[in-house]
Amino acid sequence: MTHAPSSRTSRKRWLIPALVLLAWLVVGSFTGPYAGKLSSVSTNDNTAFLPASAESTKAQKELEKFQDTTEVPAVVIAVRDGGLSQSDSAWLAKQTGQFAGESGFGQQISPPIPSEDKKAAQVFVPISTAGEPADTVATLRDALRGPPDGLTVKVTGPAGQIADLSVAFKGIDGLLLLVAGGVVILILIVVYRSPILPFVVLISAVFALGLASGAVYFLTKQGILDLNGQSQGILFILVFGAATDYALLLVSRFREELIHTEDKVAALRSAYRATIEPVAASAATVILGVLCLLLSDLNSNRSLGPVAAIGIVASFLASMTFLPAALALLGRKAFWPFEPRVTDDLSDGQGHRFWSRIAHWVASKPRKIWIATALVLLAAAAFAPTFKADGIATTDYFIGTVDSVEGAKLQGQHFDAGSGSPTWVITSQQSAEKVVAAAKSTDGVASAQVLDADGQPVVKGGRVAVQVVLKDNAESLPAQDTVEKLRAAVHAVPDSQAVVGGTTATDLDTRTTSIHDRNLIIPVVLVVVLIVLMLLLRSIVAPVLLLGTTVLSFAATLGVSALLFNGPFGFAGADPVVPLFAFVFLVALGIDYNIFLMTRAREESMEHGTREGIVRALTSTGGVITSAGVVLAATFAALAVIPLLFLVQVAFLVAFGVLVDTLIVRTLLVPALTIDIGPRTWWPSALSRRQE
Repeated sequence: MTHAPSSRTSRKRWLIPALVLLAWLVVGSFTGPYAGKLSSVSTNDNTAFLPASAESTKAQKELEKFQDTTEVPAVVIAVRDGGLSQSDSAWLAKQTGQFAGESGFGQQISPPIPSEDKKAAQVFVPISTAGEPADTVATLRDALRGPPDGLTVKVTGPAGQIADLSVAFKGIDGLLLLVAGGVVILILIVVYRSPILPFVVLISAVFALGLASGAVYFLTKQGILDLNGQSQGILFILVFGAATDYALLLVSRFREELIHTEDKVAALRSAYRATIEPVAASAATVILGVLCLLLSDLNSNRSLGPVAAIGIVASFLASMTFLPAALALLGRKAFWPFEPRVTDDLSDGQGHRFWSRIAHWVASKPRKIWIATALVLLAAAAFAPTFKADGIATTDYFIGTVDSVEGAKLQGQHFDAGSGSPTWVITSQQSAEKVVAAAKSTDGVASAQVLDADGQPVVKGGRVAVQVVLKDNAESLPAQDTVEKLRAAVHAVPDSQAVVGGTTATDLDTRTTSIHDRNLIIPVVLVVVLIVLMLLLRSIVAPVLLLGTTVLSFAATLGVSALLFNGPFGFAGADPVVPLFAFVFLVALGIDYNIFLMTRAREESMEHGTREGIVRALTSTGGVITSAGVVLAATFAALAVIPLLFLVQVAFLVAFGVLVDTLIVRTLLVPALTIDIGPRTWWPSALSRRQE
């Protein structure tokens, strides 16, 4: 009888963790496959992401009355420097004409249209958006392989670009996950020198990704969320990075507690109690930060908010349930072959000696260190205004060479580059002539004419459609400038009630809406994060300090990126959403490390005072926070394997920014400032009145 309680306790120590692991295995087996199915429910059509109030959206809705808007044009460009021959044109007509009326293609395919210089011809091939337009374009491209010697053939236009985007995003399901997972394992093996623990952490992240993917797939399938390839890639990376960060914090504290006690369950219980608050606060900060994207007018931005929030929730659940259960069963064996032993020497095997030296060095001259560090960051931040984020041409989306971009260049050399993707003006019938005249007089417009049938204008509800061909490529920034001027010209026509739409107008409205979103959401994120920090640290001064240093870190990152993007990298510019996404993730994720540091500092300061509290906090958290920062930076850097400029730029900004925040701001600037300010850091809490 006397041994019964201990027997029941012993049984609970393995039974409850085993049941938790079993539950995750069931959940993982059900949700895991959805990570590979997300691409099937994602869309990359800009038109679907614009708000109903956008002019191009209104024009698109009216245009449906005049033509089949379920088709997008593929433009086949054939060029021979010495001039096209009749056999070239015959071959081009045969290879494209065979698809008329076939599955995925429109009923009518144009004959080859020669250029004025007789060196090129273009064919307009309508592609249905009802199925998989990328597959249809791939079929067309296959038929055009092996042209006559000396003839260059490319497929461009909106359909060609959709196909190239689809190919670029195919790496998300496989290559991106492989690279991110490999990076995480490699770094964790180096950090913990254990063959067991990295895989336990990785499995936790995989379960989190499966849970998040299943939830996102279901909500997208039900029409509640809009998912695109960019959001999908960010979801994968965010889950891997966040789950690993939270795991590292728990594992580090567990290892620390194992040095104080032989009882692995007691050690885990203490570690869990000490970790759950900062991890929960960190997760809440990121969730609230990304949910600020719900304020966006651009549907693609707005949908990323809940997608990312779901990823963070899944990361938190896996890290705070699956991982503790696994550690409870493994105990010290998780760290094999360097298992922690009970000792009074806190530096034993912890890397604490190194961080203790750093902490005491910062404490010895805090003012000099924070001033010097701040000056370096301010010098980098001075270049932030040179960051070009006013938008880029659609043809600049890709890294490397793709058919649609090369074809667009050839089209621009031999034709009015906008001929394959006209701009449409929907106007009242009585104002049609004046609208056409206004369009023709607009600089950058090649031609304008009312859509007709058998020589008579097509009229729908007293409205007509005016087809406008631009001189510049429809996907270029100059074309967007022309659309702005065109809108001003046709809007000025009395009683025209004109609306301007089409591919270029959609790109313009997307860019304009992105700029609006950026200017609105960034201040809101700052306020939300500040409130969370105040509630967590029970202070006003410390949160303002932390947020200020994080913003300085972001500005420095933007400045360095501007120098590299405009210089050695040779980028044409950046989409307005790039700094917005980078800011949201850097502030929300970067503040994590300050939360981890300052919650520990507050805990230590209550017993040892602010100066000694910071020294102890930096000593004990330095290694784990740096490891977490390196892991997060490396996982976000993995986004660069997707050959799209947007993702490459976001990958660099977040990865570089996290390293700056981890290695400089959290290691030097924040501790030095806190020590220099002293107990007033915790004002107005009672801790601020404590005598050092």
